[in-house]
Amino acid sequence: MAAPRIILMYITEISGHHSATLAVENAIKTLNSNAKILNINAFNYTNPISEKVVNQIYMGVIKKIPQIWDYLYDNPSVAKKIEKIKASIHRFNSPKLKNLFDDFKPDAVACSQAFPCGMVADFKKHYRSGLPLVAILTDYVPHSYWLYDTVDYYVAPSQEVAKSLIKKGIPQERIKPLGIPIDPKFKTEVKRNEIRKEFNLAADKFTVLIMGGGQGLGPIKKIVKSLEGINHHIQEIIITGSNKKLYASLKTKIKKYKQSILLLKYSDSIHELMGISDLIITKPGGITTAEVLTKRLPMLIIHPIPGQEESNTDYLTGHNAAIRLDDPQEAGLVIKELLDNPQRLKYLAESARRLSRPDASLDIAKLLLNLAQQKNV
Repeated sequence: MAAPRIILMYITEISGHHSATLAVENAIKTLNSNAKILNINAFNYTNPISEKVVNQIYMGVIKKIPQIWDYLYDNPSVAKKIEKIKASIHRFNSPKLKNLFDDFKPDAVACSQAFPCGMVADFKKHYRSGLPLVAILTDYVPHSYWLYDTVDYYVAPSQEVAKSLIKKGIPQERIKPLGIPIDPKFKTEVKRNEIRKEFNLAADKFTVLIMGGGQGLGPIKKIVKSLEGINHHIQEIIITGSNKKLYASLKTKIKKYKQSILLLKYSDSIHELMGISDLIITKPGGITTAEVLTKRLPMLIIHPIPGQEESNTDYLTGHNAAIRLDDPQEAGLVIKELLDNPQRLKYLAESARRLSRPDASLDIAKLLLNLAQQKNV
């Protein structure tokens, strides 16, 4: 039997969406080492300028006028109004997409973002292609920009998302509630004391991991200052990502702080840092959320941005797996209350465990390999 050939597509290079396709790629290779996989940035392939422009606009809106994103996100009327614009862009990209498919000859395609999914869906419709297409949703809300008749399967993060897709008109048989794909290393239990020692952290201190995504966004300085106000002696791990100003500012400030603080720009060991932490303060991106749930880590979410973060927060708080705060200056008070009530911490961790889908990557890989095999029969 010929080796299965699978294309994985995303459009944002440094993002959870790319992490998702990498996780699926690794899972496919685990199940079938002969599989041929092309993991590509669809914008880079079809229109390289688009990625930079779209990302700059998105970050500008999120930082300066998030209420606009709140209006645009999951708004059926907006989605309908821009259908012609999307169709024009897709038609423009179709020749390059056809060249890609003619050259690679994929047996299945999976997309972790709505734009490339729509691009392939419209390609299938235009060329009357039977190429299996899978949409991998990485947030706990199925916005309207995902909806296409020629998507064969929707991978939903949860049963609630599956029900929402059905309400939006997607047949139940085309929905697979398999979870959000994450790197399998997040399933591995770490040796807490050994890892803490490697990072020069105390073995017996309550440890708070503070993250603001790859961009180091959010009121991190206010959070850290708030934690200075509690009497409990804790230790903090702060990851600033690409936010150079934040890193430089904190590097100076923390010298005067009483709490023990480990300040990092990046880390390839997020799974270990989550594993040695007792609580995380983070942006509720879909991939990060799935990783945190798998590590059974109590979560504190401060001032989520409108759109997917708001929806992810509602999902987590609705299932008692996270606490939401809109005022970063109250972070210290909440952590003090949790330290004084260990049963609440335990309950948050147990709720996270119930929501976790640690095998999502493997389950999605199995789906894609089965589709590829059926195409070759």
